[in-house]
Amino acid sequence: MPGMKISRRAALGSAMATASATNIPSAARAADPIPVVASFSILADLAAQVGGANIRVTSLVGPDQDAHAYQPRPSDARAVAGARVIVINGLGFEGWAERLAQSAGFKGTAVVASRGVKALRASEAGHSDAGHGHGASGRDSGGHGALDPHAWQEVANVKLYVGNIRDGLAAADPANAGAYAANANATLAKLTALEAEITAALAAIPRGNRRIVTSHDAFTYYGDAYGVDFAAPQSAISANDPTPREMAALIAQVRKENIRALFLENISAGQVLAQVARETGARIGGRVYSDALSAPGGPAGTYIDMMRHNTRMFVQALR
Repeated sequence: MPGMKISRRAALGSAMATASATNIPSAARAADPIPVVASFSILADLAAQVGGANIRVTSLVGPDQDAHAYQPRPSDARAVAGARVIVINGLGFEGWAERLAQSAGFKGTAVVASRGVKALRASEAGHSDAGHGHGASGRDSGGHGALDPHAWQEVANVKLYVGNIRDGLAAADPANAGAYAANANATLAKLTALEAEITAALAAIPRGNRRIVTSHDAFTYYGDAYGVDFAAPQSAISANDPTPREMAALIAQVRKENIRALFLENISAGQVLAQVARETGARIGGRVYSDALSAPGGPAGTYIDMMRHNTRMFVQALR
């Protein structure tokens, strides 16, 4: 029947078109974005800035989630197994990353974003040494003591992160190396402007008044770079609640130094800091972001937004 012949021709033509498309060399087709996995939301944002439309980023630890408490899921293992690039912070921040990559059979390019950073030693006493006469000696030169992994809290370090991510993406996807370089340069220009913005905002606060308490000790690099003294009830290298002795020492410090600004973090419940506020009469100045971004559209949806938000909150509380 005529109708049947037309149907067969259509089916044959469709099959031939499909086969032809399948046989087109990959270089001749529009390249799909390469899959990239970042360990947590801050790195996912930086990777997205550098990778642009040429990558598709998955963040293992999402916005407002605590990487210290991360437990890999089967879907995470699948994402890692299928990734061309994995981006981690390093400095001991993700103790689970290497195990996850090995168990997932990851075969791609691994990027340690903090490579080249001059690391600070973590404060095991539950408060930062930055700004208390130990800022310079906190820079690790001999590998002694645990390293503070929160290097992204200093914008100069994030410039190194951007360069490492650029190089890793280019190694995995040489065809788009030029695009990654251009995106990285644009991001670096924004970071330079951000550094100047933070410095100018804090310049309005007398140096002796820049004393802040946060939920956990994640702001040592910020304090060292921008001249702010931070204390916290929880160490940078431990997710454990502070001991009674540590709490007593922190409360005494807040009273002695007349610290006025206490800040909750988006990854912390805040009960410990609320107790410090009750015991000292200091007020809680709001919520800041340390180890995770906010959800998209929130006050810290990108790294640059996070640093601007935190600086604005600090300055408002210290005036």
